[in-house]
Amino acid sequence: MGEKQYSKYQQNVIRNYYQNLDTIALTRLQELVTELYLADTPAKKKRLWQQVEKALTKLKIKPPVKARILETQDVKILAQNLNEWLKTK
Repeated sequence: MGEKQYSKYQQNVIRNYYQNLDTIALTRLQELVTELYLADTPAKKKRLWQQVEKALTKLKIKPPVKARILETQDVKILAQNLNEWLKTK
């Protein structure tokens, strides 16, 4: 099997996606903060925190910061850190 040949448009879409991957992950993290504030069951909160962990990994957040956020599972701490990350973006 040979390599896939992408059109110029497809190549641009793929390139733009990877160039903006950190922005996409930050946006997803913002959505997760909102969902965590609104979560009404422990099961839903657990699932959302698992998604937060994946988003933090994609953003390559420093391990001590990531560990603190995930250990406390405090939405306010996550939101404060997210605001800082958005300011530096």
